Amino acid sequence: MPETITPVKVSCYHCGDECLTTSYKIEEKQFCCQGCQSVYKILSGAGLCSYYNYNDHPGTTRVRTDKRFDYLSDPVILAELLDYTDERLSIITLYIPQIHCSSCLWLLEQLNRFNPAIYYSRVDFLKKQLIVRFDPRVFSLQQLVELLYDVGYEPLISLQDIIQKQNKAEKSNLVQKIAVAGFCFGNVMLLSFPEYFGLSGYEQTFRHFFGYLNLLFTLPVVFFSGRGYFTSAWHNLKNRVLNIDFPLALGIAVLFLRTAVEVITYTGAGFADTLCGLVFFLLVGRFVQQKTYHHISFERDYRSFFPVAVQTIEGTGEKAVPLSGLVTGHRMVIRHNEIIPADAILLKGQALIDFSFVTGESVPVSKTLGEIIYAGGRQTGEAIELEVIKPVSQSYLTQLWNNEAFTRKQDNRMKTFNERVSKYFTIVLIAIAVGSLLFWLPLNYRRGIDAFTAVLIVACPCALALSTPFTMSAALSIFDRNLFYLKNTAVVEQMARINTLVMDKTGTITTGNSKRIDLSGELSGDQQQLIYSTCINSIHPLSRMICQYLGSMEKLPVLNYKELPGKGITATINGHQVRIGSGEFVFGYFTETKLMTRVHLMIDGSYLGYFTFLQEYRQGMERIGELEPAYSLYLLSGDQDHERDELLRFFDHKGHLYFSQSPQQKLDRVETLQQQGHRVMMLGDGLNDSGALKQSDLGVAVTDNVNNFSPGSDAILDGRSFHKLPAFLCFSKDAVRIIHASFLISLTYNLVGLSFAVTSRLSPLVAAVLMPLSTVTIISFTTLATHFAAKRRRLI
Repeated sequence: MPETITPVKVSCYHCGDECLTTSYKIEEKQFCCQGCQSVYKILSGAGLCSYYNYNDHPGTTRVRTDKRFDYLSDPVILAELLDYTDERLSIITLYIPQIHCSSCLWLLEQLNRFNPAIYYSRVDFLKKQLIVRFDPRVFSLQQLVELLYDVGYEPLISLQDIIQKQNKAEKSNLVQKIAVAGFCFGNVMLLSFPEYFGLSGYEQTFRHFFGYLNLLFTLPVVFFSGRGYFTSAWHNLKNRVLNIDFPLALGIAVLFLRTAVEVITYTGAGFADTLCGLVFFLLVGRFVQQKTYHHISFERDYRSFFPVAVQTIEGTGEKAVPLSGLVTGHRMVIRHNEIIPADAILLKGQALIDFSFVTGESVPVSKTLGEIIYAGGRQTGEAIELEVIKPVSQSYLTQLWNNEAFTRKQDNRMKTFNERVSKYFTIVLIAIAVGSLLFWLPLNYRRGIDAFTAVLIVACPCALALSTPFTMSAALSIFDRNLFYLKNTAVVEQMARINTLVMDKTGTITTGNSKRIDLSGELSGDQQQLIYSTCINSIHPLSRMICQYLGSMEKLPVLNYKELPGKGITATINGHQVRIGSGEFVFGYFTETKLMTRVHLMIDGSYLGYFTFLQEYRQGMERIGELEPAYSLYLLSGDQDHERDELLRFFDHKGHLYFSQSPQQKLDRVETLQQQGHRVMMLGDGLNDSGALKQSDLGVAVTDNVNNFSPGSDAILDGRSFHKLPAFLCFSKDAVRIIHASFLISLTYNLVGLSFAVTSRLSPLVAAVLMPLSTVTIISFTTLATHFAAKRRRLI
């Protein structure tokens, strides 16, 4: 029996990838490439090798060219990026999506040990931001970014980030309003206790003094903390719209006026505590409602996908030019995995362009010299040179995004429960208040005024206003825990009313660019080595997948290597003629099936079989089909119909599968469904889906990295939670049912209070007890019921 030697795969000490060479070795530690070896040297030299105690393989496989970050030396770009700069100090906040664990924090806050010119570095874990202070005289921003890149934490710097300036201007003073209302509420409650427990005759002076103090505390609550409700009510009245802010503003005004009158005329204690408590809880509810995922951008356009600057050729060298300065005639260099930002003509190099970002077609397209390449394509091969023929603002991609259909305001969104109920609630409330006034006015005008104000006070829809934000905020926390990020609370109600799901294919129901590869035929060890040695020379994605499938092998010397883009490869290895590619390329004539992608194999004229490539579908895709007939399922793909039969496993109706769809066709298809009465949820991943996402009733961007590229949407779904989509849909319906139940509870309290109010027998004590009690009941019920529903759906 001949001895069989099983090769042992050695993993890189830094990144964990397989080591294909023994050339990089330090202290008995093996590295896969020069880059990983260099990072280890940096960590070792700075005394930071304990980093590996936190993370076994912290590195990531990266490819960087020397010119990649040159644009960060441009003064115009520096002025936009830096938070502060002077002769001795520069401060910058960088967004780093790779931050995910304690080892990340530890290393990034030790940057000063890499270079003493870095004074300070601190991480905001939730926002995934790194704040760095450094000395610009000896250490540039470009050097800082290159250092971060070398240790595995490349900052995400996009044009949209510069334009938006991280949305710093959008910070509101809501927290200040809550603080003022809370301070006043606490003091008023303290001063109101003597009134509730009774005062003896000689203490009546304190009663009036406390009353004036309470009135004083209500002034900042009404005119600062509660001002927003009056402003909103006034704007809505001018637009002839009644929403829940109108009865809230009316209730606040009546509480304040009645308190002022009773305190000044010594006829009562007023409702200062009720007023301050109402505004405080309403603002807390609004804060909870607005609290969303500040580290995720839901409003993205093409600018967030483009580079900040591009390398252009000037004379014998290269120069980084900001994207705004790129004009017709510029000759730009696009390297591997970089996006082409403007329509251009190919002048040099082999272009293999991945247009899935724009069209959804997952197979890279080869381009010949002199051919036009449209903006948005990503080069997957070697560095190429192109001449710009249109400015960025006039490129195909920009025109696509600026299409009216892609930028239309979303006026087709469904109204929430509060929006629908508040109109009728306001009308009924005012009718009861006016009716009580008219009933008592002829008998006793004082009782009539008391009844009128009491109705507006006790029926103020504070519990109704709090039920939705607290229920939806609890629901958002459940979705967040399950890697489903919603733009705001209204999205939950929109999801509950959906009856149609429309999905993109590539990157949405499939796992990005990964494919399943199968071999039809048998290959000997020598034949595998011949095929591996041929494919390892190619940059085509299918060739890389074949090499990965075959595993690590010794590369044999190759002669007469020739690759025809999009067709196949021929080569001579140790006297053997190898031919790999499409059926037409290998045989000269062949009718290829459209059901799947195949690469045929031939050695020395003998056909050996073929590799089959099928998209890997996301985990739980089979459960999506179970949503029918409750939901109608549609597929809109920019890809060819290679896998139509495979997809019929998930979609029951052939007529619901649409292939080769352009971005405009996707949008039109969604609009047609809406006109037929469908309430559409669109799930997509690329810019080619953006129009459909905006047109749909609910747009969900599916991505494998929530902090990286995804189009503007109402929600972002992490691909790892795709299988939970049916549970999310059911849970959204549960949340709406909880809101309805909390509304009934609120209505019950209002009816009890109204029974006292219409008879003008409402005392401050009853109002002080009834309103906080209803608020506490609503908040407790919504929180407990939401978590119970989540547990029922196995989301917690």
